[in-house]
Amino acid sequence: MICRLCDTDNLKFYYSQGNSNQYKFYKCKTCGLVNYDLAGGLDQEKYGGKYITPALEKHKQNLTQRATFEFIRQHIDITGRALDIGCGNGKLLLLLRDSGWDVTGMELLESYAKKIIEDYKIEIIIADFLQYCFDNHKYDLVLLKHVLEHLPDPILTMTKLNNLLKDGGYLIMEFPNIESLEFKFKRLLSRVGLYRKKYRAGYKPGHCNEFSKDAFKYLLNLTGFDLIIWELYSNKAGSSKLFTKLNIGSKARVLVKKK
Repeated sequence: MICRLCDTDNLKFYYSQGNSNQYKFYKCKTCGLVNYDLAGGLDQEKYGGKYITPALEKHKQNLTQRATFEFIRQHIDITGRALDIGCGNGKLLLLLRDSGWDVTGMELLESYAKKIIEDYKIEIIIADFLQYCFDNHKYDLVLLKHVLEHLPDPILTMTKLNNLLKDGGYLIMEFPNIESLEFKFKRLLSRVGLYRKKYRAGYKPGHCNEFSKDAFKYLLNLTGFDLIIWELYSNKAGSSKLFTKLNIGSKARVLVKKK
């Protein structure tokens, strides 16, 4: 098996998933990327779920998108063209449009996309990001929230994102931080036999790659980006603000700038 980030075979077994520990993840000693052995199969369909209207302000799905919007307002002092890849129900697109951005979304789920187009008259591209051929439009801001870990080729992903951005354009991404305190603690408990997760029947992983800060910075250096902000957060009720302040959450929210 070869690392999908640095193309070396310097991999070591890191942890497994599944009730029979049949799904294997390997950490690269060179770049730090945790590679899932894709021979075990993937299940990306499980992430669809029920469409939640953006009007439900207190719903968890909408609260997380508002948190991303507040991060944008805090750290980006321009408006322009924005592209949200994996836009879900479109809540973030609505918030951005209402604050002066010219917005476009991209979504794999056709039912989600058609609902956003019909209800909010926002342009949504219904396509797989890695397979889609974009036009010559350039964006000031591109967003990729909990998508990176699902894409098998991180270098192709970041190269395409680089091509979509104007010089000096911004990229905001969110993804799990595999080296968070929470994940480290669970792996420790699992190794000593004190923690055993029960998986549903038919479970398969949905993540191709898992990133730490070191692995993500390695990816940025290869593809022409500078890391401006690395922030950790949690979606757990009552803990998000504290975890963000202490920078100990299990999820990373990053601001990246094209060189």
